[in-house]
Amino acid sequence: MAIRLGSSWNALQLRATRQWYLGRALRRRKQVKPDRLRTKKIARDDILCFVTQRNERIRLPYFLDYYRNLGVNHFLIVDNDSDDGSAGYLRKQRDVSLWHAKGSYKAARFGMDWINWLLFRYGTGHWCLTVDPDELLVYPHCDTRPLQALVQWMDASKLKAFPAMLLDMYPKGRIGDQPYREGQNPLDIASCFDPANYMIHKNGLYGNLWIQGGPRARSFFGRTPDLAPALNKVPLVRWQRPYVYVSSTHMALPRSLNQVYDEDGGERISGALLHTKFLSTFIAKSTEEMERGEHYANSQEYRAYNAGLQNDMILYHPESREIEDWRQLQDLGLISQGNWA
Repeated sequence: MAIRLGSSWNALQLRATRQWYLGRALRRRKQVKPDRLRTKKIARDDILCFVTQRNERIRLPYFLDYYRNLGVNHFLIVDNDSDDGSAGYLRKQRDVSLWHAKGSYKAARFGMDWINWLLFRYGTGHWCLTVDPDELLVYPHCDTRPLQALVQWMDASKLKAFPAMLLDMYPKGRIGDQPYREGQNPLDIASCFDPANYMIHKNGLYGNLWIQGGPRARSFFGRTPDLAPALNKVPLVRWQRPYVYVSSTHMALPRSLNQVYDEDGGERISGALLHTKFLSTFIAKSTEEMERGEHYANSQEYRAYNAGLQNDMILYHPESREIEDWRQLQDLGLISQGNWA
């Protein structure tokens, strides 16, 4: 009986938490000002991509084309007061709806209040992909099958959420050696990753797996690995109005959205988000974000980056691998095609 009471209490706690986050997003919706909306073009079965960005102008052309080629039909983007021409570029894109937010990224729960509002308002009933401009989704068969094929199979399999491990990518040499050009595939430069060195544990309350490790853990958080950034994400969800993201896309509510793994020894489908943060542009960006203090834990992560990057840090090491394709990632156990043959 005690177990049942505990389970009931947890369910009530999570329901209250979900309602609180949803109410918070609704209360902050006026912080997100419409700039150039094309949401009337969204069709019933369109796959939508939700993004918060600031000063990512140089990345945007490749980012948008990458996801267009995968099968995204419409982008819903919040620009957090950029001053690099990002907003002007996005206004010209016919498949982009743009909002402007001048408020604090940190005070908006690192942008998630804004995204939760847009998901509530426009995402309901759609497969919704929520990513950052430096994240490129890779999933089984992505070289031959579009996102529409993936989500149709997930619908048929009664799966409502798709997990992806954040896989940090980095160059072979020093981070600042190769300049990144607008429109360039960032993987031409940041082509390497750690094939192992990952820690996984289960979050008992939310039910998600918490993954840490990789180059950021070993290079920036070597003495405090428990403070290393989380690498687990659930970026693709068949969205419904009661849903919310709790901590970035690391975990969501209701709890069932996080249970994207098999505890009985089998395999469930999963992908990877190739995280191309570590380009030459990141050196200046890490300094800016450290000074702004708008990121998690008073930008502690960016403080760690900045300290290392001042010394022309090299993330490459003897065990690093160069990215090939999704099959390589599956062979390494980093993604899985599950039952999607």
